[in-house]
Amino acid sequence: MELNTILITQARMGSKRLPGKVLKKINDLTLLEIHLNRLKNCSSVSEIIVATTTNNDDSIIFNECIKWGVTAFRGSEFDVLDRFYQSIKHKSPNWIVRVTSDCPLIDPNLVDNVIELAIKSNKDYCSNTLIENYPDGQDVEVFKYSALKKAWENAILKSEREHVTPYIIKNSDFKSGRLFSAINYSCKTNYSNIRMTVDEISDFKLIKILINKLGIDENWEEYANYIIKNNLTKINGGITRNEGYLISLKKDL
Repeated sequence: MELNTILITQARMGSKRLPGKVLKKINDLTLLEIHLNRLKNCSSVSEIIVATTTNNDDSIIFNECIKWGVTAFRGSEFDVLDRFYQSIKHKSPNWIVRVTSDCPLIDPNLVDNVIELAIKSNKDYCSNTLIENYPDGQDVEVFKYSALKKAWENAILKSEREHVTPYIIKNSDFKSGRLFSAINYSCKTNYSNIRMTVDEISDFKLIKILINKLGIDENWEEYANYIIKNNLTKINGGITRNEGYLISLKKDL
C-alpha cells in the first residue's frame, strides 16, 4: 500500500431533491453506514474521512461518524474543494481518493483497482469517470495531493469549487490541457445507463430492492447485472447523470 492514501467522502443533509438522504435507513442501517462499511474493505486506503459541512443540520453526520469510529471533518458547504483541502492539508498525503456518500454500494475492490492504476501510472489524476462506462454510483477519483493543492490555489469558477476536481480534469492532458496528467480506468462494457446513486426517491427505492435481494456485500457487477436482468432501469432510468454538476456549470455564466 502506498503510504498515506486518504479516502475522503463528502456528505451532507441538505440535498434539494432528497433531503437527509445519507441517513435514510434500509434494514436498520443508514445509507452512510452501508457506504462506509463497504469502504472499510478497501485494502489500499490508510484512512477514511467523512467531509461534511459546518451547517447545524450536519452536526448529526459529524456526531454519527465519531460514534462509528470514523474520522469526520466540517468545512464549507458550497466550496467543497476548500472542504477537501482543509480536511487533509495537515496530513499532506501522497494520494487522495474522492467518492461521495450518496453512492451506498460503492465497490471497495473497484476503489482499490483505481488506486492501483493511479500509483502504477504515476498520473496526477486517475478515475473511472473520464469515460463514463461504469454505473452512476460507482464513481472513483484518485489524485495526488499536489494536484488538489494546485486546484485549491487556482480554481475560480463555482463549478470548480463545488465539485472538487473539474479544474484538474479540464487542465489535464486527457482534455488537451497541460497542467496535469490523467488516465481513465476503463470498463469493457458500457453500464452508463445504470444508476446506483441516490439523488431522488426512485433511486432510494432501487437501492432498497438491491439490498433486500442481494445484501450489502456484493460487487458492483452483481448489482448491475441484477438491475439489467430484472429490468429495474425503469425505476430511475430517466434521471440525468451528474445533474448537480450541470446545474453548477450554469452558475459559471
